[in-house]
Amino acid sequence: MKKYTPLHVHSMYSLLDGLSKPEQIAIRCEEIEATSCALTDHGNIAGAIKFYTAMKKKGIKPILGCELYISNDDATIKEKENKSLTHFLVLAKNYDGWKNLIRIVSESNRPEHYYFKPRLDLKKLGEMIDGNMIGICGHLGSTLAKKLVENDTIISDWKKVGTQCINQFKDIFGKENFFLEAQLMDKDNLEIQTSLTDCIRELSKLTDTKTVCTPDAHYCRKADAADQRVLLCNNLKTTFPEINRKLSNDEPVPMGAFFTSDNFHILSQEEIRSLHTEEEIDNTNLVDSMCEEYDILSKPNLPPFPCPEGYDDAEYLRQLCRDGWKAKIAKQVPESEHSIYVDRIKYELDVLQGADLSSYFLIVQDIVNHVRGNSWLPGPGRGSAAGCLVSYLIGITNIDPIKYNLMFDRFYNAGRNTKDHISMPDIDVDVPINKREDIIQYIKDTYGENKVSQMITFNTIKGRGALKDVLRVYGNVPFAEMNNITKNIPEEARIADQLQEMKESTGEASIIRWTLENSTDKLKDWCSIDSKGELQGPLAKRFEQAIRLEGVKSNQSKHAAGIAISSQALSDVCPMVYDSKNKQMIAGMEMQDLESIGIIKFDILGVAMLDKIMTIQDLLKEEDVS
Repeated sequence: MKKYTPLHVHSMYSLLDGLSKPEQIAIRCEEIEATSCALTDHGNIAGAIKFYTAMKKKGIKPILGCELYISNDDATIKEKENKSLTHFLVLAKNYDGWKNLIRIVSESNRPEHYYFKPRLDLKKLGEMIDGNMIGICGHLGSTLAKKLVENDTIISDWKKVGTQCINQFKDIFGKENFFLEAQLMDKDNLEIQTSLTDCIRELSKLTDTKTVCTPDAHYCRKADAADQRVLLCNNLKTTFPEINRKLSNDEPVPMGAFFTSDNFHILSQEEIRSLHTEEEIDNTNLVDSMCEEYDILSKPNLPPFPCPEGYDDAEYLRQLCRDGWKAKIAKQVPESEHSIYVDRIKYELDVLQGADLSSYFLIVQDIVNHVRGNSWLPGPGRGSAAGCLVSYLIGITNIDPIKYNLMFDRFYNAGRNTKDHISMPDIDVDVPINKREDIIQYIKDTYGENKVSQMITFNTIKGRGALKDVLRVYGNVPFAEMNNITKNIPEEARIADQLQEMKESTGEASIIRWTLENSTDKLKDWCSIDSKGELQGPLAKRFEQAIRLEGVKSNQSKHAAGIAISSQALSDVCPMVYDSKNKQMIAGMEMQDLESIGIIKFDILGVAMLDKIMTIQDLLKEEDVS
């Protein structure tokens, strides 16, 4: 019996309503014996790298796509009448399709198109689609369905309207690359699903267009529906009592289907077969066969550093180390200790240059020298980077690691590298806040405006916040008691090492679980762990739910420090997204994912204390002059 391919699956990167972590999707696909699966998050592809990696680890083929937002009129028209959006599923057939998907998502985020959400109109989408993309349309909320359904009723001339739409979509994607979409997973709660699917099936025959069946998966299993509702309540800033009140009074509830159904999961093989025809199931595998397996990961791809004539990166780094030796070691360190420094610098250079990291250090030292060259004040060195003698000799840090017994291996260890992955160092450069934008502009001027960008980050639901979110939406724990409970949950940074040990031991790191295990007395009135490792107590179910929600992405913002530098135009290798708060385009993937596709992340941190010290220096200079 053939297995169906899930082609409409959301992860937690569908921020408003997606719950599943990519690793959980991979596990669910393994459970239902799916050999491939598509990721189609709303308006973004930020989860693509983690999804790709998680699926590959399970031996399951990842299909990369997106559920695009489509405006009815020209997307450049930013008026209330053009705010309503429909959905359109697109999948990349191959690596060229993936590159095209990047361009499409970037285009939807351009300031002229972005209006509350990233969006395109069909005309613009048609200009960008090539033969390497598959289009799928037809589910409730899709561009086609919105044309066929009014007030939960199929329009009278649906055959004419539907045929015109389908022909338009075929013109955009090509006849063989466009599929209709049938969804029936919630037909018992949404009667219109049955009526719409009947229309889709008839239009399939009228237009000779193949139909695929899909889930509309926003979580992995039926049991996950309750957790997704907590996520929805928090994003909608409401509570279950308020939702229930509206439902009982027939008042409109945003995304109300999620509150009345638990069918928005990745359907099992048995569930899909109970709803759809053999042909619709076979067509999901046809789409799968049209999508190649391709590699989107890359080793670090550093931009070339402009070395002086006659030097390559490796030799220039060695020359800077020689210069630093003369200035900082030769006459300042007793000659009897020189051999220690010689051995250390040889070892460090062997490790760093063996990993082809010379350019990385040259770029960082150039940034720091630019700061000093403008009489601004960089930090002396933060974190483990202070354990690197190379950093000290070339001026990145001001701390002699040997004098203070600081270990290089704490900063960088070649043992972290594999054949397929080179681990990048992590050097944080502290700069005055008021000069940070000037420094970023210098980096853009040096390596190219289109190759340098700030990047997104996603806030994650963590221990105390997760428990507070859960308790709040149920509305039956008084505010004062809620605070009394959650104040016992420590901040992540305070127990970071213990959480790392927990993850290495169990595969999961939960702040709440750690607290229950290590601070039993503080929470025993509400929840505790029994001898079998199960949670007990009056709020055990709430604690369990909060633990499951830990690690889920909650909202997107701009990374406070990260700067992405690429050897090629960023828009060619990663999506560029619109940061509406700061009104600028930024790299649309998290820093670890950017590094996975070869883009290098540098941390330029604005530190207010440096501004204050510079102000004091200026005042002292003025005092000396007077």
